[in-house]
Amino acid sequence: MTNPPLIDSFGRVHDNLRISVTDRCNIRCFYCMPEEGVEYMERSGILSFEEIERFVRVAARLGVTKIRITGGEPLVRRDLPVLIEKLLSVPGIKDLALTTNAVLLAAQAKPLYDAGLRRINVHLDTLDRARFLQITRREELDSVLAGIDECLRLGYGPIKINAVAVKDLTDADIVPLARYGRERGIEIRYIEFMPLDGQRLWGRSRVLTQDDMMAMLTREIGPLEEIPGRDPSAPASEYRFLDGVGTLGFIASVSKPFCMNCNRIRLTSDGKLRYCLFAIEETDVKGLLRGGGSDEEIGAVIRENLWKKWAGHQIGTPQFVAPPRPMNAIGG
Repeated sequence: MTNPPLIDSFGRVHDNLRISVTDRCNIRCFYCMPEEGVEYMERSGILSFEEIERFVRVAARLGVTKIRITGGEPLVRRDLPVLIEKLLSVPGIKDLALTTNAVLLAAQAKPLYDAGLRRINVHLDTLDRARFLQITRREELDSVLAGIDECLRLGYGPIKINAVAVKDLTDADIVPLARYGRERGIEIRYIEFMPLDGQRLWGRSRVLTQDDMMAMLTREIGPLEEIPGRDPSAPASEYRFLDGVGTLGFIASVSKPFCMNCNRIRLTSDGKLRYCLFAIEETDVKGLLRGGGSDEEIGAVIRENLWKKWAGHQIGTPQFVAPPRPMNAIGG
């Protein structure tokens, strides 16, 4: 008997699950977490690999086919290749990707590749050493670049770079990152600054919009055209340069919200299910995983949580309320 699709009250079908494996991180990007005084979850409260695998097996039977591993920084989680191998063996999972800040990637790229990982997104906002330190509060740019080079050497693909765009801070980085990607066959994905910093530093005036960035890139490098036939549920609108060299993505959550095409659900590292990155409410599944809950009960909780999903996040409106957790605790 075939299970009905994972659907919300707006008719959106969900097949994409983002799993945070830790809230810990080895850098301190200002828009994600404070520099000091971070209170991490107790390790005993973090889901085990076996618990994550079981959840994924249930979700896959409900129609989830795509997995993305996030954090915090997922590479600080010990033995991560073991989890990658487990999840790739789950029937129905067709795609698995990892998002990382790449500080530890040079050493871990080969074990992850051997476990079956091929798709990787590296978070990198700037190639400028001083600005990297300003944003991340750590001097790790060389480590990040070494990790990217190692992935290129091993044959990962696609490799994408996620860059948060903040007006009056990273304006000067938009074009150099695009050139870096053009030289290496890496897609640069620009993400509009969102209110997830936990320190309430966000303001609409600090958002460098997709239109702003496209104007810069067209002026400095050359004309862009939208790539036809893209998946409407994908968060990024994708473009390529008319000269045929280089592709770009824009995640314009603020200026061009894509909520009505969203197909993603999220599992936090401490076992909370979220129907939106900006959700205020969460549903606990760790209790079921550790308390003898059946697969049917877990599946019912997934459907119940998803049915509550709202139309959209309402960023920039009087109705918007920032989530109570910072980004590192939610999962990227």
